[in-house]
Amino acid sequence: MTLKTIEWKDNSVVMIDQTKLPNILEYATYTDFNQVADAIRTLVIRGAPAIGVSGAFGLALASLQSDAANKDELISYMENAKKILFETRPTAVNLGWGLNKIMEVANNGNTVDEIRKNVIDYAKKMADNDVKINMAMGKNGSELFDNDDTIMTHCNAGALATVGYGTALGVIRATKDSGKNVKVIATETRPIQQGSRLTAFELKHDGIDVSLIPDTAVGYSMANGLVDKIIVGADRILRTGHVYNKIGTYQVATMANQHKIPFYVAAPLSTFDMKSNPEDVIIEQRKGSEVTGIGDKKTAPDGIDVINPAFDMTPPELIDGIITEKGIAKAPFEESIKKLFQAN
Repeated sequence: MTLKTIEWKDNSVVMIDQTKLPNILEYATYTDFNQVADAIRTLVIRGAPAIGVSGAFGLALASLQSDAANKDELISYMENAKKILFETRPTAVNLGWGLNKIMEVANNGNTVDEIRKNVIDYAKKMADNDVKINMAMGKNGSELFDNDDTIMTHCNAGALATVGYGTALGVIRATKDSGKNVKVIATETRPIQQGSRLTAFELKHDGIDVSLIPDTAVGYSMANGLVDKIIVGADRILRTGHVYNKIGTYQVATMANQHKIPFYVAAPLSTFDMKSNPEDVIIEQRKGSEVTGIGDKKTAPDGIDVINPAFDMTPPELIDGIITEKGIAKAPFEESIKKLFQAN
């Protein structure tokens, strides 16, 4: 069984504290939506699908925390909680998606008790659906990979980035489960090391052959024939096929293009932003201390200026296919993405 990243238990939210991995597998329990917001902000939980469900669970907690006497008071309390939760990670589309879905359910309820029951039930259903969606995506994607492929991945798009199973790593799991032998090369993914701390941890945990490389060895690995295909996840995908994912993805895609290695993205339809244009997307900038040190150890001089974007954009011309639960989108992306939504 793959790791379960987040779940609802006894009117509280239980999640793996990913900041402690790979040294300790520890679970944190929250009963306050502010704690959930802080967990999203500080990367206790991360990965677009996982934070979408976290937002939903956070609002479910908010409904229980409120001492509202009527529907209007409860909705007002939840709207304020939604704002606090949404501001934690502005680039990932799934967070807004999860929050909006829960508010829709809340607005359709009549009494305080009915709203509470409905939002908790719906948030739990979203978590269950996430695993099913990932498994469907994995099955669709597994057809693109062959026996004895070595697959490169960047950042963590596995069970730890979702409720369970994973997007990009879900495709790798499904490929292995279909009877094909596969190996994985994971980039360390500086500066937070999601590749070395999380991807390497969960693949090893699940008995999948994984080798770790520094981010600077991506070109070397491709040039020396060590990589057959590449798969990554996404935090936001535009209707045009522009993909926003962990910083460094664009470099991997550019290098793959240079070496004629297929580059795939795996993400659920909930990660697609069908309205925004590339110039509208806010790229989250993270604190400089992530780059100037590792843990308590300083690795840069005091007072140095730091540019630390969390994400970059990979243009559609570098992408061979976008794998979703409804099928695989290929160029021209605007057309094929629209068809996937019509199939939904």
